[in-house]
Amino acid sequence: MSSELEIPDDVMPRMIGFLSSVLERVAESNDGLLWSEAQKTSIFHGLTRPAISIRCYMERIFKYAKCSPSCFVVAYIYLDRFVHKQPMLPLNSFNVHRLLIASVLVSAKFMDDIFYNNAYYAKVGGISRVEMNLLEVDFLFGLGFQLNVSTTTYRHYCSYLQKEMLLHFPPLSRSRNIGFYVDDQGSTQHQLAV
Repeated sequence: MSSELEIPDDVMPRMIGFLSSVLERVAESNDGLLWSEAQKTSIFHGLTRPAISIRCYMERIFKYAKCSPSCFVVAYIYLDRFVHKQPMLPLNSFNVHRLLIASVLVSAKFMDDIFYNNAYYAKVGGISRVEMNLLEVDFLFGLGFQLNVSTTTYRHYCSYLQKEMLLHFPPLSRSRNIGFYVDDQGSTQHQLAV
């Protein structure tokens, strides 16, 4: 992605909060669904819900993975693609953490010139290196190896996320809130709300 599509660093903590709340709502709404055999045998499915919240897990990934901010948008796109391609594997509280670490790992490898290896991501994610390797492979096959994200798609997701963030997390004060938006031509612009 070009630098005009980059998300300002100061917006990232809000985006992490918003993305985690979206994933929490989706996971909780899908927790009540009856599981099929395919869901029970998925490598992404844990036996219990992880003790760490989705938000804390995302904040941990953000803090230690040090991948570019655009990786989180692309990871969200990958998650969206994955659940649409794998209807028998809805996002829920038992698989969201593993799907999240796999999507960020794949996104970082695809997007960033410099990234950590699978062993490092395994430590960040609280899983073994072997499990991280298996999650990555299953995630890639689940995506059908469709990793390319067009500029138009990226802008569409950025615009959606920005609108949703403003709707659900309005600025706390009117003084010097820095944000971003995607203009009619699809360029990311920075704005200063005074």
